[in-house]
Amino acid sequence: MAANPFEVNVQKLSDRVLMELRGEMNSFAEQALSAAYSEAEGFDLPIILLDFSRVTYINSTGIALIVGLMSRAQKAGRRLVVFGLSDHYQEIFQITRLADYLSIVPDQASAMAV
Repeated sequence: MAANPFEVNVQKLSDRVLMELRGEMNSFAEQALSAAYSEAEGFDLPIILLDFSRVTYINSTGIALIVGLMSRAQKAGRRLVVFGLSDHYQEIFQITRLADYLSIVPDQASAMAV
C-alpha cells in the first residue's frame, strides 16, 4: 500500500469542477481517481480543474492515469486545467508532452480565470 494514500475531493465551483488530489499517484490511485472523475463529469461542466498542490509523488502509472483522464475529457469536449504542480512535475509534464494537451497554470485563482 502507498505510504501516502491517494484521495480526491470533488466540488463544484460556479462554472467548473475542482478535483483536489492528495497523496501518491500510482497504481493504488486508479480506482479513486476514476470514481472522482466520473463524479466530476456528473456536473456536466466544460472545465475540470485538477489541483496537484498536495500530490506528493507521481510515477509512470500516475502519468498514465492522467493520460486516461485527458482522453476522457477530450472525448466529452471538456477542458482540463492543472495547477499546483511542483517545478519537478511541471518539467515531467513538459517532457512527456502532457503540457501540450492540458492547461497548466500556477494556482487556483489562475485556473478560475481560464
